[in-house]
Amino acid sequence: MIDDTRVAPSGSTLSAVTYPFDSPPRPGEVLEVAPGVQWIRMPLPWSLDHINVWTIADSDGYAIVDTGARTDAATALWRRLCTGSDLSRPVTRVFVTHMHPDHVGMAGWLTRTLDCRLWMTRLEYLNCRVAASDTGREAPDDGVDFYRRAGWSAASIGLYRARFGRFGQHIHAMPDSFRRLHDGEEIRIGEHIWRVIIGTGHSPEHACLYCPELKLFISGDQVLPRISSNVSVHALEPDANPMADWYASITKLKEQVPDDVLVLPAHNDCFYGLHARLDHLRRSQDRSLERLRRALGEPRRVVDVFGALFASKVGEEDMPQMSLATGESLACLNYLIGRGEVQCALREDGLNWYSLVS
Repeated sequence: MIDDTRVAPSGSTLSAVTYPFDSPPRPGEVLEVAPGVQWIRMPLPWSLDHINVWTIADSDGYAIVDTGARTDAATALWRRLCTGSDLSRPVTRVFVTHMHPDHVGMAGWLTRTLDCRLWMTRLEYLNCRVAASDTGREAPDDGVDFYRRAGWSAASIGLYRARFGRFGQHIHAMPDSFRRLHDGEEIRIGEHIWRVIIGTGHSPEHACLYCPELKLFISGDQVLPRISSNVSVHALEPDANPMADWYASITKLKEQVPDDVLVLPAHNDCFYGLHARLDHLRRSQDRSLERLRRALGEPRRVVDVFGALFASKVGEEDMPQMSLATGESLACLNYLIGRGEVQCALREDGLNWYSLVS
């Protein structure tokens, strides 16, 4: 996955969301956001051009949270940070919120180079290993059928075949073992306790970290201030309902994380106003689903509902956006199927057609 955000922004940021820092650190620079907690911005070679990673003072060094994608630029920055004056103490462990390359890409290199351990949830680790195993393979028939049934043209299918199996190019080989993170687990990192809070929808078992004493919440991609995380159905599990998981996670986060935390997201800037942002994400998704219901007054293919869900036109030549739009459209459709509002029929043309249940 190259760009893990939605095709269309969720809308303007609410006034209740505020940003305490005038500007983010420049790539590879370090900015302290709380005692012992530092913000580092790593460049990404895609349209979403950065990821925020974090260091937390540990007992005899630093823990790292998220790593950046596997690129020459990221490798050079980590070499400088870990051998220069900024992070000259040892790296004790590497936490990864989830499996997407911009988060896990440098984890294998860091753990091997710095002789430390990877901490990650089980489903994220295993799914990452599965995705990486596709590197160099031809596109599977199941994947081709998945996108053909969604209404992709022969040209788009050709691009899918050509691009398949590139996940592993953006990550270093994963460590052969890891320390599993559990939902609700409390972990001492240095002087403070951090609680693991699992979110779902964007990825299988996304780990967020909450420190009550410091009033900090490392949200990864589960909550972003200006863009909405992509929630997609993939060819591996075409009947999945990740949107239901996404809604449940919004409720869970509001219940388990207070509103006065400083949110440290994977993209954009640190912010206050977690509950307002969660409420806005829910309302925005509700509005998207209502537009989708109106579009399904007559049978539609997946590619026919892009206009109802996304503000920007999705072009067939932009394969990353085409894939994201298809995945998120299917997440919305499967959610309404799960609620008994929509039905799907595979017709003689070999395509899936979706319509409201009468």
